[in-house]
Amino acid sequence: MPFEFDPQVRAMLDAMAQFPPLDFNTITPEAYRALLASQPPLASGDTVAEERELSVAGAAGPLPARLYRPHGNGPWPLTVFFHGGGFVACGIETHHNICRSLANRAGTLVLSVGYRLAPEARFPAAADDACAALRWSAAHAAELGALPDKLAVAGDSAGGNLAAVACQQLRGSVALRHQLLLYPYLDCADESGSWRTFAQGCFLTDDMLRWYARHYLPNPRHAADVRASPLRQRELAGVAPATIITAEYDPLRDQGEAYGAAMQRAGVASAVHRWPGQIHGFMSMQGLLGTADAALDLAAAALRAAFADEREAA
Repeated sequence: MPFEFDPQVRAMLDAMAQFPPLDFNTITPEAYRALLASQPPLASGDTVAEERELSVAGAAGPLPARLYRPHGNGPWPLTVFFHGGGFVACGIETHHNICRSLANRAGTLVLSVGYRLAPEARFPAAADDACAALRWSAAHAAELGALPDKLAVAGDSAGGNLAAVACQQLRGSVALRHQLLLYPYLDCADESGSWRTFAQGCFLTDDMLRWYARHYLPNPRHAADVRASPLRQRELAGVAPATIITAEYDPLRDQGEAYGAAMQRAGVASAVHRWPGQIHGFMSMQGLLGTADAALDLAAAALRAAFADEREAA
């Protein structure tokens, strides 16, 4: 049965098919990053009142970060954001449109953190950085103009992995209102279900995922570690409530949906939204895919609801 992509997705995939595919048996991280950097810029996202560069404490030293402030008067809630890129590529700049749009639409400060990338810094470097950055953000929320009791974490793809890991590792020590996971990459070795069904022809491929894991994990056995594969965590009681957005034609779709179901079984409020006709990464593709804005609206509404006090929600 042919895949029923959204028409805009189909047009984009057809255009991409005119170029030779990347060979993930030979391409280096440096060449891959350079290729991504050479692509036309994505839509810039919503406008915000201020963007400020700063640094936050990582596990092995300072990390670059960017603070997005929405229009209006604070103090604001604070959402710490970790970008995708398979733990190997991308950074603050590649995900500015998501961060701007979430800041504007959810009425939250967004702190986008540039964690260390593999293979220069392999697992558990990114996971350790995510935990350190979230801990730092909680301790310095007031200095950032944020409300210390209204903190959330978010991320897309590999960044969704890091957000989930930080939630698990810091439960009981950092109070979080919510975790927002956008088509998260939650198990570095799982190749079942949607991974097999959508392994080729759906933008993200099985070759890419294996390449990411090879560069991120010093040893394949590390995939069993819950800091690399948070879907394997069996004790989920007490993690923050979650909103998970998946894409119908994403190899990682089943991982995100399985994690939502596991949290629900553990008594954690978890809402999973599968976006029909879409592919991995679609929320970054503002200007190309109209559905990106609708999904960002839903994500922002989830954050707003999580930050609302009971008296505000009444």
